[in-house]
Amino acid sequence: MAIIEITVIPIGTASTSLSSYVADLHRSLEEAPETIQFQMTPMSTIIEGELDELLSVVRRLHEAPFLRGANRVSTSIKIDDRRDKAASMAQKLRSVEEKPR
Repeated sequence: MAIIEITVIPIGTASTSLSSYVADLHRSLEEAPETIQFQMTPMSTIIEGELDELLSVVRRLHEAPFLRGANRVSTSIKIDDRRDKAASMAQKLRSVEEKPR
């Protein structure tokens, strides 16, 4: 299973507020296959699932602002694709939380 962090930024919109674009992306993620899990953060969104499915979701998320009239979109992604053992968002957090402080 892979984990992707994605930030989608529409450029040249009429407002400096991007929350309506983020809401569109959230709706798109809610319509993604049930095998895709996601977690929104204040600065990006984390999605997990099989890499091929995630890349398809990334494409849809990147295209979403264009559907609302944006003429330019900047999308940044980071991919964590661990294949030596199962990994998930929850497992990564648990691993950190279990470490002594």
